[in-house]
Amino acid sequence: MTSIEQVATLATFGGVWAVLSVSHNLADHVIGQTDRQAGSKAAPSADEVADGVSPRRGWGACLGHVAQYHLVMAVMLGLVWAVLPLRMSWTGLAAGLTVSAVTHAFFDRRWPVRWLLEHIGSKGFAELKAAGMNGLYLTDQALHQTALLVSALLITLL
Repeated sequence: MTSIEQVATLATFGGVWAVLSVSHNLADHVIGQTDRQAGSKAAPSADEVADGVSPRRGWGACLGHVAQYHLVMAVMLGLVWAVLPLRMSWTGLAAGLTVSAVTHAFFDRRWPVRWLLEHIGSKGFAELKAAGMNGLYLTDQALHQTALLVSALLITLL
C-alpha cells in the first residue's frame, strides 16, 4: 500500500522535474544568456589554448550565463512553490541548484562534451554539423537534462 507521504514525495519530484525542464529550455534558449555569452562561454578554442591563450577569457561569459540561467530557474521554482504544496526544503533547493550550476558551467565550456564523445567512440557525432543537427549541442542538452534529474532528486529528498 502506498502511503500519503510516498504520494507527496512522488508529486513533488514530478512537479520539480517539470519546472526544472521547462526552466532549462526557457533559460538556455530564450532569456538566460546574451549573444556574447553564448558565443564566448567556451573560449578559448583548443587551438588558442595550444597557442597559450588563457581559458579565463571564456569563464566570465560562462559564469554570467550560469547565473542568469539559475536566476530564471529559481524564480520559476519559487512561483510554482508559492502556488502548489510542494514538499521542498531550502537545503534541498541549495543542493539541487548547486549541482545544476556546477555541471552546467562545466558542460558549457564544451571541451568536456567533446572529450566525452571522443572517448566513447563518437568522434564523428562530436563533429556533426549538418542538416540542422549538431552533435555537441545535442549531447550538451542530454547532459544538462541528466544533471537536472539529479537536481530534482536532491530538491525532493533533502
